[in-house]
Amino acid sequence: MPPYPPGPEQGFFDGLRSPLRRDPLTFMTRVTREYGDIVGLRFFNIRTFVITHPGQIEDVLINNSRKFIKGRVLRANRHLFGNGLLTSEGDFWLRQRRMMQPAFHRSRIAKYASTMTACATRLLESWKPGQPIDLHHAMMRLTLQVVGKTLFSADVERDAPEVGENLQVLLEYTADFRRLMMTPKWLPTRQNLQAKRSVRQLTVIIDRIIQEHRESTEDNGDLLSMLLQAQDEDGSRMTPQQLRDEALTLFLAGHETTASTLSWTWWLLAQNPRVEGKFHAELDSVLNGRTPTLEDLPQLAYTSHILSESMRLYPPAWAVARLAIEDHELAGYPVPKGTGVAAIPWVVHRDPRWYDKPDEFIPERWEGDLLKKIPRFAYFPFSSGARQCIGNSFALMEANLVLSTIAQQFRFPLLAGHPVVPLASITLRPRHGLHVVAESRVAP
Repeated sequence: MPPYPPGPEQGFFDGLRSPLRRDPLTFMTRVTREYGDIVGLRFFNIRTFVITHPGQIEDVLINNSRKFIKGRVLRANRHLFGNGLLTSEGDFWLRQRRMMQPAFHRSRIAKYASTMTACATRLLESWKPGQPIDLHHAMMRLTLQVVGKTLFSADVERDAPEVGENLQVLLEYTADFRRLMMTPKWLPTRQNLQAKRSVRQLTVIIDRIIQEHRESTEDNGDLLSMLLQAQDEDGSRMTPQQLRDEALTLFLAGHETTASTLSWTWWLLAQNPRVEGKFHAELDSVLNGRTPTLEDLPQLAYTSHILSESMRLYPPAWAVARLAIEDHELAGYPVPKGTGVAAIPWVVHRDPRWYDKPDEFIPERWEGDLLKKIPRFAYFPFSSGARQCIGNSFALMEANLVLSTIAQQFRFPLLAGHPVVPLASITLRPRHGLHVVAESRVAP
């Protein structure tokens, strides 16, 4: 067997105009269909294995996870995101994860349910039937409110425009793979300066919230209160910089991924009236117009299937990248230290080996414990293994409650002519937003 997997030929300058940079989702779909479950990519002196078979993915993320660290994209952005859970490694990451884990225990996040529905209800009160809305923008502001109130006990409504603008800058910055690999972070380019300015402005907001907690004698039971008091096994606490880095990570990851999942779900529902009708029937039967509670979620099974199917087609983490720190062998190919490995949920989730009619939106496929019938890594929208998203249960509960609260009062036909195109940055979101019309489901 050759020492490197088959893949597209690239000349020296091809990386500058690579379709991987222009449209990574289409590129990854094409090369995996053409070359198979393991594809070799070369970008100048950078080598990456693209893997799309569940067995290979499990080998990297579970069986040999100690041989790999986070990929080049996140490492290249560490100067922006700090050394929080998203980017940290090794013993430091394990210590931080151990200190933060209690805040995401199921019994604790259950207490956040009423806050989530209250934020959604407040948003509903600002809409009128027939009003045009950028629904993705609205979901971003809503989930920002939820993160602020549940994790930091802070009302961030006044900060929402500034936070949203700065997050937009950072997400577009991280979507440019050529810049990440070719432009030194210290070079004063317009993009580098904008990104650093956005982080500074977000840090001001986070520092203010931390300082308000320090000055308060109350323990609000939120994540930040816990982190201020948390001690490791040796009695040490988080430094101010560690607190800031973890808070910034939670601001970024704690609301943007959920907002994008909700946006893609609204978009899919608007295009599938049969599914939307069945969804509305379940809400009307179970809730009969009242605000959903945590106890209602087991009865809202179809709602849960809709979200699972939405995350199958539009996974929050569209790619999971790792970097080998030891030599390894994968599917018979040597993986030298320094080689990148990228698992692609976007491709795996649309593989006909695991899903019938894989490109269609069919929530019913999740009935009857589909997850027990397919390989473990045929579905991994939040990654998996030790580095699985710490807030996945929080995000799923929030998405279910928000979707159920809003859909009882409104449906959202798409605004004619508005393009809805995925933007593959660290997460997967609508590049141009999601422009809809708010149509009331409640009789006047």
